Amino acid sequence: MGEKHLVCQGATCKCQFGTAPDKLLVKTQSKRYINDKEGSKKLIATNKDIGQTFEKNTFGSCAKMNNSPCKPVVVKWDGYYDHITLKDNEGKALLEDSKATCAISGTASIEIINHGQTLEVTKQNENNARPEVLAELCPFQNFLEDEIEDIEMDDTYVIL
Repeated sequence: MGEKHLVCQGATCKCQFGTAPDKLLVKTQSKRYINDKEGSKKLIATNKDIGQTFEKNTFGSCAKMNNSPCKPVVVKWDGYYDHITLKDNEGKALLEDSKATCAISGTASIEIINHGQTLEVTKQNENNARPEVLAELCPFQNFLEDEIEDIEMDDTYVIL
């Protein structure tokens, strides 16, 4: 994998000893957002997000506890990005291949299966998009219609 995505609140995680995924909650900072045009949902996750830091706080049943209900407690994260430190919590940004060590398993058994970032198209993206590219991507929508009206037609123009 060439590029690695930063992880944010809502990232889907799973434990190799559990039976179900859970979503990451960012509880250690409340100001730094990523991939969120409104700045209200996607807090950047850091290596300081430890303890009980999942929405349901369970990965189903735990093989390490004879299939009893899982109650994960993250004691540390490995594989975070050293070049970004958030001032709010002195944490280093998590990457999509970061792994967490659970107090129950004693190993880096929790992995991120989806980084949590999602595509949000803004008005600026729409304004910057080239109509001919959009026409290729979505052939059933006429993105060139407005441009055609702006062009004064004569015998020298051919529009495909």
